Amino acid sequence: MNAAQPTFTPLRKQQSVAETISAEILNLLRQKELKPGEKLPPERELAEMLGVSRPSLREALRALSIMKVVEMRQGDGTYVSDLRPEELVEHLDFVFMLDDSTMSQLFEARKVVEVANVGLAAQRMTDEELQELEESLQASEKLIDDPDAFLVADIELHGIITKAARNPLLERFMASIGSLGRASRQKTVHIGDVRAITVAHHRQIFEALEAHDPDLAREAMLRHLEHVEKTYNESIE
Repeated sequence: MNAAQPTFTPLRKQQSVAETISAEILNLLRQKELKPGEKLPPERELAEMLGVSRPSLREALRALSIMKVVEMRQGDGTYVSDLRPEELVEHLDFVFMLDDSTMSQLFEARKVVEVANVGLAAQRMTDEELQELEESLQASEKLIDDPDAFLVADIELHGIITKAARNPLLERFMASIGSLGRASRQKTVHIGDVRAITVAHHRQIFEALEAHDPDLAREAMLRHLEHVEKTYNESIE
């Protein structure tokens, strides 16, 4: 370890030791004393720094590994992950499927971020990206009778639009929201004529993007998301 290594301090043990260890490591990440890709001290050394047992440390690291915060490499030690949002929220779609009130917040977030994003894409989309979007749309049209394959095509299409906006920060937001949004899509994609309606909405979004009309693109995206939300809510009643 180099001279600028994080300051690990002995922990108080009023709560679960593993929880306390996890909280300490997460706090070091927030304070940027630990950085993406950085290797943690060896297990024995780290346990001594924190004043905890090695079994408790292993339990905490396993929990952080499941959360994709750290990566435990056999024979090489434990590393901070690259902390990509899409990785960190990978398992949260299961939580969203259990909590319909939280799902409504997800739809709200999508209507804020995705509508703004498509407006930027309308101004910045290249001919090459429009061609890619057209090909994705045609693929989803062919997969309309295959819900699972259609779901993949749907996510790909929204991803093309996200990248075309050329805003790295919005792209990170969309990566998180998009991963969580898979939960709602998995419910709605199997419902009645939702796939046919989605294709029609995607065609309207495409036409607005092709015209480089931000207002029309935002209106089309909002209309699409509102329909998806309505369909989802009806499916859980």
